[in-house]
Amino acid sequence: MGVKNSMPIETISRLPTAQTHNTPLLFVHGMWHGAWCWDEYFLQFFAAHGYRAVALSLRGHAGSAGKIRGSSIADYVADVEQVASQFETPPVVIGHSMGGFVMQKYLETYSAPAGVLLASNPHFGLWPAMGRVFMRNPLLVIESVLTMRLWPVVRNPRDARWALFSADMPEAELLKHHARMNGESFRAFLDLLGLNLVRVKRIKAPMLVLGADADTVIPPSDVHATAKAYGTCAELFPSMAHDMMLESGWRSVAERILSWLSERGI
Repeated sequence: MGVKNSMPIETISRLPTAQTHNTPLLFVHGMWHGAWCWDEYFLQFFAAHGYRAVALSLRGHAGSAGKIRGSSIADYVADVEQVASQFETPPVVIGHSMGGFVMQKYLETYSAPAGVLLASNPHFGLWPAMGRVFMRNPLLVIESVLTMRLWPVVRNPRDARWALFSADMPEAELLKHHARMNGESFRAFLDLLGLNLVRVKRIKAPMLVLGADADTVIPPSDVHATAKAYGTCAELFPSMAHDMMLESGWRSVAERILSWLSERGI
């Protein structure tokens, strides 16, 4: 795979002490996050089960170069391409939220042995999710549109909890995650609304579609619709919020991914 306009992209890698799987795993984060969200639990978990596990931070996020403002979904896909091209064999791509949407766009062009979606932005766009945020706090949406910035949506830890985390997540843990967050591209958000939607028929990789039963932004109905588009059935985790890889029940999600990969001989 050729890489155009490459830039320094932060990656966090966890290597197994005994590599029992030849196919690496590449994790793609969602809005406001970085590779750090996968390193909390998931990377070590999969490394302990014999996988090379790598997470990237999209441009401008966490430790990556570049600017968030003005970045498009196509730019984010280029970041995934840049990292994926460095593996000796195509990786399984695992995407959360916006990262799941980016992953789907990546798979329109590039092959992968499999893809895994966690509480992913659906292929048909984010209008329903935007409506849910507006119904809760219209002023936040109005401020984001007028300033063309998405940070106001999660600027307050209380609002971040509503959108991303369970009500029972300890406050100290919430504040730790919130302190690591950064802004998000309004340009990419416009792509998610309709400027660059997913062309599902171009995607050939088998997909595992997972969702969180208590997700306030990407509810079960959206997850089921995504799964249907890929000819599969969604799997929902009870009493879990949007950030499935950081919730207290993260291990059940990781174990389901592990068993699915095993079922496919990956």
